[in-house]
Amino acid sequence: MRLTSDEVEFIGRKIVKTLVGEGKLEVDSESRVIGEIIKIITEELAVEDRLNEEVREVLLQHASEMERSNVAYTEMFKMLKKKMAREKGIIL
Repeated sequence: MRLTSDEVEFIGRKIVKTLVGEGKLEVDSESRVIGEIIKIITEELAVEDRLNEEVREVLLQHASEMERSNVAYTEMFKMLKKKMAREKGIIL
């Protein structure tokens, strides 16, 4: 699932506001902490984007084999993505 920058910002703000409001987090600067959370979420989304691109490249290389085997692209994409994520230690 792809999130827009507005959605990522909303999530970052919501996390900080909720934790501060519940007294579970004390911050010197809410805007700085929100910015760091936004940065982390964005970096994690980029990791998944790069993985998706690697999966597409592998599937492109094996397109003719998949066609001969009558394998659905979406199913193979999901299976390969899970496998590659596991091998790379990526949590999806």
